[in-house]
Amino acid sequence: MELSERTLKVLGNFAGINGNIYISEGNVLRTVSESKTVLAKSTIDVDFPTSFGIYDLREFLSVMNLVDSPNLTFSDENVTISDSTGRSKIKYFYSSPDTLTVAKKDLALPSVDAWFTLDSTTLSKIKSAAAAMGHSEVNVSLDGTMVTLTVRDNDDSTSHSFDIAVEGESDHPDLNVVFNINNLKLIEDGNYRVELSSQFISHFVNTESNTEYWVALQKSSKF
Repeated sequence: MELSERTLKVLGNFAGINGNIYISEGNVLRTVSESKTVLAKSTIDVDFPTSFGIYDLREFLSVMNLVDSPNLTFSDENVTISDSTGRSKIKYFYSSPDTLTVAKKDLALPSVDAWFTLDSTTLSKIKSAAAAMGHSEVNVSLDGTMVTLTVRDNDDSTSHSFDIAVEGESDHPDLNVVFNINNLKLIEDGNYRVELSSQFISHFVNTESNTEYWVALQKSSKF
């Protein structure tokens, strides 16, 4: 089988969440960060014929780049990666699930207390602002009928800040939800609908790529 460009992009994104992965038979990929603060799921356009574990996902993706048009043949203990001519082959062995951080199921939000939209341009601006100002958090607050995303240092009231308004609603006028920027390891294509729960969990859904993330909120969040 060949992995599509989109599947490779999802795997590359997931490698940024966790260096290892357990891939289940079928067309759904899941991963979870070591800290359990980020869970991700994507329905892809290829079907894996078997379940297997990869201890170093970045290495696995780099190994596939050693051959042109990599074709994968799966056996019980390893996968053989061949080039388009069949002259070059790489035998890559699976890792035991016991050595991996396995994402077994999705999460269901206990409640939806607020929501907002997040497009790729806004996400890029937030990350650029955080990098430029040296901040690590983004705040989500209600400003009239709009939701405002603010990058600032929450421990310093005189710190520089960056605001951007997005579409959204909240049942809580004093909403102040806080994300760690490092947890926003999202595929930066398409638009997200982000739902927030007062139980300190959020759900990012990118309907254009069938990819979703569950991200923990900072404990300083208020509803």
